Parts: sequence; C-alpha cells; structure tokens
Amino acid sequence: MVTILLIILILLLIGAFPTWPHSRNWGYYPSGGLGLILLIVIILLLLRVI
Repeated sequence: MVTILLIILILLLIGAFPTWPHSRNWGYYPSGGLGLILLIVIILLLLRVI
C-alpha cells in the first residue's frame, strides 16, 4: 500500500512540471507542493510511522 502511494506521488510530481504553454506562468508552485508532500511521506517512512 505504501509503495503504491509513493508511486502515485512521484507520478503526480512529474506531472506537475510546467511544460504546457498555459502552465508556464504557474512557476514552481504545483511541483513544489507535491515535492513537499513527497518529502513528508519519505520522512514518515524513514521514521517508520507509516
């Protein structure tokens, strides 16, 4: 279950990069937010909370 959660978060992080013309002015907000969530999940995994 945790592996599936990590895979989904990584795919969301890759999908949030501003590559489309309409999303270039978004900056790093989408990928930065998902990166923060991914970082929190990894820290929780390392501390064996999840």
